[in-house]
Amino acid sequence: MNDLFSADSATNLTEFTVSELSGSIKRTIEDRFDRIRLRGEISGYRGPHSSGHAYFSLKDERARIDAVVWRGAFSKMKIKPEEGMEVIATGKVTTFPGASKYQIMIETLEPAGAGALMALLEERRKKLAAEGLFDEAHRKPLPFMPHVVGVITSPTGAVIRDILHRITDRFPVHVVVWPVKVQGEGSGDAVAAAIRGFNAAVPGGPVARPDVLIVARGGGSLEDLWGFNDEAVVRAAYESDIPLISAVGHETDWTLIDHAADYRAPTPTGAAERAVPVKAELVANHARTVARLASAMTRLTDFRRQRLTGLARGLPSIDQILALPRRRFDEAALRLTRALELNTINKRRAFEGRAAGLSALPRRLAMMVERDRERLGVLTRRADTAMNADFKARRAAIAGQERVLNSLSYKNVLSRGFAVVRDENNVPLPRASGLGDRVRVEIEFADGRVSAITGAGAPDAQAASVSEPEVPLKAEPDAAKKPVAKKKKTRNPPEQGSLF
Repeated sequence: MNDLFSADSATNLTEFTVSELSGSIKRTIEDRFDRIRLRGEISGYRGPHSSGHAYFSLKDERARIDAVVWRGAFSKMKIKPEEGMEVIATGKVTTFPGASKYQIMIETLEPAGAGALMALLEERRKKLAAEGLFDEAHRKPLPFMPHVVGVITSPTGAVIRDILHRITDRFPVHVVVWPVKVQGEGSGDAVAAAIRGFNAAVPGGPVARPDVLIVARGGGSLEDLWGFNDEAVVRAAYESDIPLISAVGHETDWTLIDHAADYRAPTPTGAAERAVPVKAELVANHARTVARLASAMTRLTDFRRQRLTGLARGLPSIDQILALPRRRFDEAALRLTRALELNTINKRRAFEGRAAGLSALPRRLAMMVERDRERLGVLTRRADTAMNADFKARRAAIAGQERVLNSLSYKNVLSRGFAVVRDENNVPLPRASGLGDRVRVEIEFADGRVSAITGAGAPDAQAASVSEPEVPLKAEPDAAKKPVAKKKKTRNPPEQGSLF
């Protein structure tokens, strides 16, 4: 009975597939929790994914639920999720069938009360202060009289009208308004972009570069002013090269841009008053300064005049000062007259002396010419005598050298019976050992030259052999017919070449 009952009970249950069961659970949960508000603390948030979606968890002290914010909803959020923030999330619960998990798809986020916002604000303030964004040393001085004022605020509302009205009343200058959204989603990014846009303007460009910036907004709750606590706004205010005035909310309202600005005004009207001076006051101050300057100049002139008068009384008169120089001048003029007369007399005497000397000049010139002529005659005779003596001395020297030359000439030796033997090239032959047979030679005597052929049996001519010097040579027809003396044989006959 028990086994039968168990089998019947099993057959009465509805059978589901896994997908059907997951889909049924998904529909049930989505129908039951279609739109809810869930309070919890954000955990595991690491910023938006590369796809633009954000994934994290919401937890309390006993439970945890996964959460996802799709890209479209994330871009519209006024307050972005941050790790550890306690929030109230609005969305719907759904399941993820692939992993049998459920999660909440968040559409909006809001802090869980003002205390949470204040805690978040304080944490952000400490973080930015630690980076040095609120240092007093970084604050720039505001210009005293700007030419262009840049205003970043909403183009509608009372704030811009109050600023323009106040500037017009005090000191009309050129105002450039950059309209931005000052509340809600994206307001912080718009204000930061406006600050950077004004700083990017160049002088003389299409948009005038302001000399001072005013970031203004009217009063409101902490949530309304939350865009001016955005980190991007604070960093843009810190990086601004143009001095910046913060005028957000009322005097008791404080935002993070107030700490990074160069000057914090209690109200937008106060910002306009701080940005420009009062023209009427400047004109009045200028008039007072001009009047004081004129009065000071008058008093100074009177004082200098009185002092000059007192000093003038102590000075001598002009006649007293010029009396001595005038007397000296008169004496000098008298001496000059006498000196001129004396100088004229001296010049006349010198002139007359020179004139007398010039009248006797021709006679003296004639005497000088005669004296020079006589001197020239004497010098001429002396020159002739010296030249004759020199010629005689040179002639005697030449004759002596001629005698020495003749005494040393080889022709004198020839007259004593010697002869000079030359070859065909007219070169003297000092020895007979250098001659062969039938060599034509020329023999020079004191009275002429004859030709001869060496060796015995020479044709058509009788020649003397070198080995038989005692045979006389036949002279040339034009030579003088004198008997040739026999030369005695000596054991060492003298060499003819030694004559030269």
